[in-house]
Amino acid sequence: MPFDANAGTVSDKESLREIVGHPLPHIANKEMHAMDKHFLHYLALCPFLCISTADAEGNQDVSPRGDPPGFVKALDERTILIPDRKGNRRVDTMRNILENPKVGLILFVPGIEEVVRINGSARLTDDKALLAQCEVNGTLPNLGIVVDIDDIFFHCPKAIIRSKLWDPETPIERSQFPSFGQIIHDQREEPGTVEETDARIAKANRETLY
Repeated sequence: MPFDANAGTVSDKESLREIVGHPLPHIANKEMHAMDKHFLHYLALCPFLCISTADAEGNQDVSPRGDPPGFVKALDERTILIPDRKGNRRVDTMRNILENPKVGLILFVPGIEEVVRINGSARLTDDKALLAQCEVNGTLPNLGIVVDIDDIFFHCPKAIIRSKLWDPETPIERSQFPSFGQIIHDQREEPGTVEETDARIAKANRETLY
């Protein structure tokens, strides 16, 4: 039976509310516009986030960012700095920010079921004095993303609990999924063997993180 793309489509806010209901007042109004001690503590523990951006036409992208805990720096109670480390040079996030500064972030701390969400406006910086606080292994990032916070809040833990994301018994054995080298060879023309590609990726991951 063919998939009907329009079946059951919810297309207006009133229908959405009829299905979902309304949040409790303390949940509907939980956004804050500046970081308190709990957000600052969370940032100090955080090793990983995802940042969502869109270009001028609304084409979207979500990109992961990870580093040692505390890599997101609080410049003040309403401003954070995210270092941009060496990567694939696609710069999707940075190109989007140049066209459309609005961003959304979700931050994770392994073992803590609550996540932090931030919405705001971003800009790029190459200020070496500012980026000096992001030094790792003697290396500064070439660029940083400065985010001016519009709103910030803790998101309830249900998604993490349901997914058992931090449960030590849930990790997938690496042998259950192909290596990155195998995926690359399956998806496009690539010189050499899968083993050579895996070795090249492993070498880059060891030697060019910073």
